[in-house]
Formats: sequence, C-alpha cells, structure tokens
Amino acid sequence: EVQLVESGGGLVQAGGSLNLSCAAAGLSFDDVAIGWFRQAPGKEREGISCISTSDASTYYADSVKGRFTISSDNAKNTVYLQMDSLKPEDTAVYSCAAIYPMAARVFASTWSRGPFDPYMYDYWGQGTQVSVSS
Repeated sequence: EVQLVESGGGLVQAGGSLNLSCAAAGLSFDDVAIGWFRQAPGKEREGISCISTSDASTYYADSVKGRFTISSDNAKNTVYLQMDSLKPEDTAVYSCAAIYPMAARVFASTWSRGPFDPYMYDYWGQGTQVSVSS
C-alpha cells in the first residue's frame, strides 16, 4: 500500500522559512513523481512544485518560483519542499501527491495539461498546515 506522510508545517512570520517533508512508503522511490499542492480556505487547490525521480526533472509554479526549492533524498524515500521568503498568501494546507509508477517515462511526456494536473496523481497525503503571519 502506497502511503505519503507530510510533516514540517507550522506557524512562521512573513519572510521566514519552513522545510516540508513528504515521506513515501510502499513504492519504488526511483520511479515516482511527487507533487506539492496547497489549498487555502475558499480557494482552489494549486499545484506549486513537483519532481520526478525517474528523470530528475523539477517544476515550479510562478507563484513560488525563486522562493521554494524541491528536492528528493532517495535513501530516505523523502521529498522536501524548502520554502523561503514566505508571505501571508502562502498560508494553506500543503499536501504531497504521487504519480506511481512512472515506468521510466520522461515526466513531461506524461501530461497534457501541465505537471500540476491533480488527476494525474494516484496517491495523496493528508496534508500539513502552513500559516504565515504578517
């Protein structure tokens, strides 16, 4: 059974940093794409970053580009989202999701509506709250 568990959320002041973790179990970590999504109250879910361990590609939404960095540690089956220069508008529940198996496909070849189409993702974590105060 594939499981994704997020951690690292919390309350931080504007301009601060947080490092979210997405620990994956029940899959081959070298053959997966992991995406980070967020949803604020009253707003639609937004895909913000993703990484494919099968081809090492990474992608960012414009809203977080230059401030957030996604990385993976294959030895720990974990994907990280380093979030710097946080803003109050980054306040949301952050969830990770997995496309698995990638079957060694190039990530960009698998989508028709971009890397953040939630319907591509097979497994989802429960989410972790990030709150940024002004």
